[in-house]
Amino acid sequence: MHQFDKVEMVKFVRPETSFDELEALTGNAEAVLQALELPYRVVERCTGDVGFAQAKGYDLEAWSPGVGKWLEVSSCSNYTDFQARRMNVRFRPAADAPTELVHTLNGSGLGMSRTYAALLETHLQSDGTVRVPGALQPHFGAEAIA
Repeated sequence: MHQFDKVEMVKFVRPETSFDELEALTGNAEAVLQALELPYRVVERCTGDVGFAQAKGYDLEAWSPGVGKWLEVSSCSNYTDFQARRMNVRFRPAADAPTELVHTLNGSGLGMSRTYAALLETHLQSDGTVRVPGALQPHFGAEAIA
């Protein structure tokens, strides 16, 4: 069974901004990886890997030293009006204008289990402690975990 915990990022946007919003959504996931001081890469999914409902998508992969591989920790996609059509979600661009379908975007904030593994493996020190990234230190109250 494939199961994991994550936080979802969802956007309902005007059609003319949806591809810029995809870049911003992907940037939000990148910012979290940067704050966690994890090596990562962004991979644009090719047509064969983008689901039938998606117009464009990116996978964010964190380096996992324990397995020596890049592991997907986030995926960000632009569904254009596919989901909005199914839900009939519309907006009115001006008071006297007809309604239009919104564009929907979806991104996983970060898949927790793979992110935890990458954090522990990346920040493992030679003495067996794990260095806590600066962004997390106020929540841990320590610079390292013994």
